[in-house]
Amino acid sequence: MGPPPSGGSGWAAGGVTFAGVLMLVNGGLNILQGISAIAKDDVYTRVNDYVYRINLTGWGWILLILGAIAAVTGWGILKDAAWARVTGIVLASLSMLFQFMFLPYAPIWSVILLAIDVFVIWALATYRPGHRQPR
Repeated sequence: MGPPPSGGSGWAAGGVTFAGVLMLVNGGLNILQGISAIAKDDVYTRVNDYVYRINLTGWGWILLILGAIAAVTGWGILKDAAWARVTGIVLASLSMLFQFMFLPYAPIWSVILLAIDVFVIWALATYRPGHRQPR
């Protein structure tokens, strides 16, 4: 792995590295969460009267695919790839939407991931490679 990304404020530059690690780890966790939902449809509590009700196997595939893409994007962010910042913001936004819809199944986990997604969006949106803040 190369040196951490430089540019922008110290918080943003450090935040981008941290966001890349979070996306890589979160992608891995989403893959595992998706596999468990696909393998056993009874892993999560059933919620009968929920507006955004989707078969848990369907949720599993959504989480598995988004997790794989997020892990690749996290790796791209750590490698300071330009495409990864935009992709990371889009994926974190989608993750926020899906975690909101997943709230009844795993409320505490979903709220934690919502907070992580907010941080990832902030770090990737404020980071400007090659641009230094005046001291």
